[in-house]
Amino acid sequence: MHVLDPMPSRVLVFSMAGIGDTLMATPVLRELRAHLPGARIEVVVMWHGSAQLLEGNPHIDHVHAFNLIERPGLQGIRFLTSLRHPRPDLSLTLHPQGRRAYRAVARWVGARRRSSHRYENHCLLDRGLVTDSIPQDYSVSCAENNLRLVDLLGVPRITTQPRYELFLAEADHAWAESWCRSQGLHQTPWLGVHVGSGGTKNLALRRWPVQRWVEFARLWHARLPDVPIVAFGGPGEQDAHDAIQRALPPGLVRVAQAPSIRAAAALVSRARAFVSVDTAFMHIAAATSVPTQVVIETPTLNPPVHPLRPDWIRIPNPAVAGRPLSFYRYDGRPIAGTNEEIERVMLSVAAAPVVDAMAPAF
Repeated sequence: MHVLDPMPSRVLVFSMAGIGDTLMATPVLRELRAHLPGARIEVVVMWHGSAQLLEGNPHIDHVHAFNLIERPGLQGIRFLTSLRHPRPDLSLTLHPQGRRAYRAVARWVGARRRSSHRYENHCLLDRGLVTDSIPQDYSVSCAENNLRLVDLLGVPRITTQPRYELFLAEADHAWAESWCRSQGLHQTPWLGVHVGSGGTKNLALRRWPVQRWVEFARLWHARLPDVPIVAFGGPGEQDAHDAIQRALPPGLVRVAQAPSIRAAAALVSRARAFVSVDTAFMHIAAATSVPTQVVIETPTLNPPVHPLRPDWIRIPNPAVAGRPLSFYRYDGRPIAGTNEEIERVMLSVAAAPVVDAMAPAF
C-alpha cells in the first residue's frame, strides 16, 4: 500500500515559532500542495505578521492565527479544540519548534498522523505526542529540515533548491512606491536597516546595541553622505529608533512606518542593500532579493536560519567565534549566558567592518 493511500483530506501545518521561520516554511507548503492537490491545507501560526506573510499563498487554504503566549488558558484551549474538527489526517510541526509544548499542541489537536523533529530534549513522552519523527539537522536550513518531514510520506521530492515564496499584492507595492516618492527616494539608492529582533525568551539581547547603530550611521554618512539610511521595524523597535534619531543629526536615519509587514516587505525590495541581525527582516530581505544583504553574526545565527540565498555576507562576531551552537540550540532554552554577557557578545562587533561590507553596493 502506498504511504499516501488513502490520500489525506485535511492537513495542519504548525508554524508557530518566529515570523521569519514562517517564511522559511513556504517551500514545504509548495511541496505539500504538489503531492496533495485535493487536500485542505491549513497553517497554524502564533504571530499576526506570520499570517500576513502567508496571504495570497496559493498552496494553502486557510491560516489560523492565535497567540497562545498572550492568550493562554481557556481561550487557548478553545482555539486548539476548534482545530480538531474535522479530525486532521496529517499534521507537521515544523522546524525549529523545539519546545515540547509545540508537540503537545499537535497531540491535543489529534491528527491521525503527527510528524515532527527530534531535538535534544526528546524523551519517551515525545513518543506519545507524535507518530513520526526524524532527527533535526543543524547543518542544513530549516527549509530542508521541513522538506525531510514530507520525505516521510514516501513521495518523490519536487523541490531541489528551497526558496522563499512571498506573494505581495499591488496595494503593498503601491504603498512602497508612494512612501519612496514622499521621501524623495524613488530615484535614489538607499540602505535599509533593521535594528530589532524577536522578543521571546531572551532573544532581544542579540540586537546590535543602539550605540553601535549610531556609530555605524555616523561612519556611513561620512563615507557616503548622499546615500540615505531607512530603518524598518514596528512598535518593538520604537525606543531604539527614538534613541538613534536623538543621537544623530535630523534626517540622517529615516524610519519607515509601514501599515503592515507586507507593505514593509514591498519597501525592502526597493533597497539597494540591507543590514540586520538574524530577524524576520533578514528573511524578508532575502525573499525580496535585495541586491546586497549583510547579516551581523549573533549567538543564534546557526545554519538552519541562514538566509535562503547563496550570496549574503556575514559580519563575523569575534565573541561568537564560529560556535553559535555553544550559545543557542533548538531545545526550548534561551541564549546561554547572563544578560550582561550576551550584550557584551553583541557589543564586540564594531561599526567599521559593517560599513566596509555595505559601501561597495553603492
